[in-house]
Formats: sequence, C-alpha cells, structure tokens
Amino acid sequence: MTELRPRTLGELKAAGYRTRTIRDEIRSNIVRKLHARERLFPGIEGYDETVVPQVVNALLARHDFILLGLRGQAKSRILRQLVDFLDEEIPFLAGSEVNDDPLCPVSKHGRTLVLEKGDDAPIEWLQRDHRYVEKLATPDVTIADVIGDVDPIKAVRGGHVLADEFTIHFGLLPRANRGIFALNELPDLAGKIQVGLFNILQEGDVQVKGYPIRLPLDLLMVFTANPEDYTSRGKIITPLKDRIGAEIRTHYPEAIKTAMEITRQESWITREGLRVEIPDFVAETVERIAFLARADKRVDQRSGVSQRMPISVTESIVSNAERRALQLGEERVVPRIGDLYATLSAITGKMELEYEGELHGAAKIARELIQAAAQRTFQDRAGGTDVEAIVQYFEQGGALQISEDASAAACVQGFETVPGLLELVESVGLATASASDGTRAAACELTLEALVGQRRISRTRPGRYGRVRRDGPTGKGFTGFDS
Repeated sequence: MTELRPRTLGELKAAGYRTRTIRDEIRSNIVRKLHARERLFPGIEGYDETVVPQVVNALLARHDFILLGLRGQAKSRILRQLVDFLDEEIPFLAGSEVNDDPLCPVSKHGRTLVLEKGDDAPIEWLQRDHRYVEKLATPDVTIADVIGDVDPIKAVRGGHVLADEFTIHFGLLPRANRGIFALNELPDLAGKIQVGLFNILQEGDVQVKGYPIRLPLDLLMVFTANPEDYTSRGKIITPLKDRIGAEIRTHYPEAIKTAMEITRQESWITREGLRVEIPDFVAETVERIAFLARADKRVDQRSGVSQRMPISVTESIVSNAERRALQLGEERVVPRIGDLYATLSAITGKMELEYEGELHGAAKIARELIQAAAQRTFQDRAGGTDVEAIVQYFEQGGALQISEDASAAACVQGFETVPGLLELVESVGLATASASDGTRAAACELTLEALVGQRRISRTRPGRYGRVRRDGPTGKGFTGFDS
C-alpha cells in the first residue's frame, strides 16, 4: 500500500486528494468512531461521564481547549491520545519545515517549489505520531522557541537579505503546522510569550520579528494548567484565556473501584520468576490512603494528592514482599498490610503539608493514614462482624509478635494462636480456607489493624499486638503506636 502512494503533486491531484483542516479532520474521525461505538480514550478511567464528553464536545465544535486540574489527573495522557483522531498519514511538500499542504503551501519554500516544479513537485508523507508537538512551559521559554526568529547564518549561506522568508528559523508552533500543539503548565509561560499566541488562536497566523510575513498555520492548540499555578508561579492572562474555546476541569477518581483499576493498570508489579498476588483488600487499602489524604486538613489540598501515590505505594509494597520472598526462598509474592509501613517514603513524598501537618510530621501522618485506611477497608468488608473473641484474647494478656520478614506460613501459624481470627477472615470472605498462606496472613493483618484503629487492641509497632493499656483517671484506651 505504501508503494502506491502519490510521490508528486500531479499524482496527488490525480488521486483525488482534497485539502481539509486539522479540526475538520479530527471532527470527521471522531464522528466515525462514535458511529462505530469505539471507546474514544482507552485507558482513561473515571472520566467517561465527566471529562471525556466535554473534550469530545470541544473537538466536535472545533475548539481549542485547556485541561485544568491538579497533578496526577491524566491531563497529559488525554492530550497525547488526541493523535488517535488524526488520519494515519498526510502528504506534504518534500523538504518543508512546516509540513506544507501540497495544494495550499504557506511557506516560501513550499510556494517556490510548486512554482518551479509544478506537478512534478515531490511529495512526502507524514505519520500521525509526528503531528503532535508538546512543550512544557517554563519561564525561560522565548518567542524564538515558540514562534521563530531570523537566522543570520541562513541569510549568509543562502545569500538572502534578512527580510527574506528563507532566513527564518521556525519555532515549535510553525513546525506543528497541520497538527496538534500541546502546551503543558500554561501559567508558567511568561506573559509576553502568551501574548504571542493571540494571533494563532484567533486569526490562525504568526509574524516573525515584525517582518511582514504571514504564515496562516493550521493548528489545534491544547493546554494544561494546575490551579495552584495561578497564585504560586504565574497566571493565564485574560485575553489569552478568552481566546481558548473550552476550559475543562479534571478530577481525581471518585470511586474506590475506579481508583483501583487505574492503579492496577499503571503499576509495574511483574517480578521475574515470581508469582505476584495482591489481595484485593490490600489494593483497596492502598487506594483508601490516597482518598483519606485528599480529605485530611493537615495535607495541602491545593496541591492535591496525585494518583501517582497509590501507584508508587503498590509498586513499593510488591518490592518489599519480593525482597521477603527472595530471602525466604518463596515463589509467591503477596504484599501484606505490614508492608505498607515499610514503604512510608512512597507516601510522604507525595504529600504537601499545611502548617499543622508540618507540626505532626509527614511520617506520623502517613502511619495514621495507613491505620485509618485499614480500618475503613475492614469496616466496608466485614463491618458488624463479631470480634469479641479476638479482643478478649488480648484483654486477658495474650500477645502476638509477627516479624515483618516472617514467611507467610509462619505468619499463619502465629495467627492461629488468636482464637477465632482465621475463622473470621474466612467467614467474611477476606480469605477462603483454600487461599494461599500469604493472602490469609494479609487478611489477618487487616483485621488486627482495624481493631487497633478502633482502639480495641494496641500495637507498639507493625506486627506486635497486645491489649489496650488503660492510662490515666479516665481509663481511656491508648494504642501505644510509636510516632
């Protein structure tokens, strides 16, 4: 098929090629996908009823748009998937730096080529992956970077005067002609550079160095921004914001199951030669840490708690379980609740704290989030279950010490000493009798962590459980949790 493609302007005309704008092209392909009931943004979870319809509406309306949301909300991924709405390939005049349409060239190179060679003007083909140009906005970005500048070296080598279009060194915008130009973190772009985008968005052209050169570019422009940036680093100037067709708000997953699916999809959990098994209640506990952090007043909610947190935590607990399995010669890697305490750095590094949070310390807050997440997960799955036999065992002086590096079989053996514990996790479906020792041990840890959270039993450190100490005249319980 590739060999039959037109190679000259004359062949292209004979093949019936017709020019259409990038916006018409995207619109046409979206319409086709909608008719075919194709999923428009595969791999983007939790946005089917919120963000995705708004993005599709903007594209059908042929609008530029901006995605506005906190970090870790898949903004860049959405923009990069816009490539799927482009044709597989388009023709352009050979040697053109701005992907000149053979039937309607905008650069002097393109116009001169067609004028000199006519229907023999050579044609090349541009793949759709090369029609997406992305730039991270930083304060040091210049007009020359984005739009272009006059290149004296080109003038000397070509014998041109500086006002000649052949002396222009094109920036990213002209090089993205007939494609998609994405600008991440728009507020970080200096105000004078934002002013330089006005003509592109409204009239669809650029000027270089004040010379009377008009380049009527064909572009879809899309942007991302974090609301925090408006006050801490910069802002989107009002005239530019007015020219952007649609402002679309992104958000964090609204349901635990959606968040679990995102983490499962994005986490690297494959380990060579070992079987990785993550109990679903452990995965749920990981997600609840992020959900609780997003509601904690000690955590800066303006910065947000990225979905990268549960992804990093998942990869970390798998690695901790992998290390344990390798040391013990086990073939199965099963993360347990205790593994969460061994990976605090994956949590603390993803949170910005308020003043009150700084006073408590990130590590202490992370431990409390883990404990609360375990309690919520247990409550959701086994709320109302009779745990009195377990509590009574510790109230009567019973204790349990489970090493963080103990094998799954040794953990199960230790949990068997607590009356009714294994029976409880089986009865509520956390782990069946036929489940692996790793899953049964993880279920038992979840149960005990939940009881610690309810202040029914105490824990001095992960894996060491005992009765609640009754301190002070009120006799209130104290968990004894090290901070």
